[in-house]
Amino acid sequence: MSGAESESAGEPTVVVKVGGAKAVDPAGAVGDVAHLAANGRSVVVVHGGSTVVDETLERLGIEPEYVESASGVTGRFTDAETMEAFAMAMAGKLNTELTAEFRSAGVDAVGLSGVDGGLLSGPRKSAVRVVEDGKRKIRRGDHSGKIESVNADLLAGLLDDGYTPVVSPPMAGDEGDGEVTPVNADADRAAAAVAGALGADLVLLTDVSGVYADPDDPETRIDAAATPAELATVEDAAEGFMGKKVMAAREALEGGSGRVVIADANVRDPVVAALGGEGTTVERSALDEAANGDAAETEGGETA
Repeated sequence: MSGAESESAGEPTVVVKVGGAKAVDPAGAVGDVAHLAANGRSVVVVHGGSTVVDETLERLGIEPEYVESASGVTGRFTDAETMEAFAMAMAGKLNTELTAEFRSAGVDAVGLSGVDGGLLSGPRKSAVRVVEDGKRKIRRGDHSGKIESVNADLLAGLLDDGYTPVVSPPMAGDEGDGEVTPVNADADRAAAAVAGALGADLVLLTDVSGVYADPDDPETRIDAAATPAELATVEDAAEGFMGKKVMAAREALEGGSGRVVIADANVRDPVVAALGGEGTTVERSALDEAANGDAAETEGGETA
């Protein structure tokens, strides 16, 4: 399915990605999703959970490990032991608690992991390319994957019936022998895949107000990118965790999303504000169609 629309509002579905970092308060997003749903807007929520995963690992006595990909992006290395903790924290604890929070706010929320119904699927990467001490190496035993398929019909069916899906990694990792293994996937890129598949607007909520030309100066926020040159400026300015969000923005637009907004989760009415222009808005017109190709390859999974 592409271009899903809410029947009463006639507006595109909204995919809201709620960050998993400790500095991101989901309360504002919960209230906004309740408001949008009550007014007939179809909403899908995708959440991260890096802080909860790290806390779970700590309680289990497991040291979190992050690695740098060959393209310079940092992500979680997820061995078998870490994957067990990841599934416990994300699909077990956080998704259930967040779904309950939405239901308490009057939202008819349904919690789903990417494994349910093959919602998010793609090949498992058991070996990843990393950079350690300036040298490129191959690390084996990883449980991560790149989302290549979204079961948009499952989401569309729930939306048509008035439900609000609350989606969490892990994704369904396809093994070479036909088996399926739950594996880690970055939540920003999961949200991008969902938004692209539904032709939805995407709001990526985080703990800053957008992409800054000077990463240390909030006054230099880039408000919009509507041309390829402006998108290139946004991509050049994005550093650290913001690099993955901007990458996700491009992937969402390439997949079929109409626009992406990177905005502050901690302001009043954060989703409504983002849809109204607060944050950094990247329009579909910013894509250089002639230059579009496969998204940059990155290793590692959920980090925010």
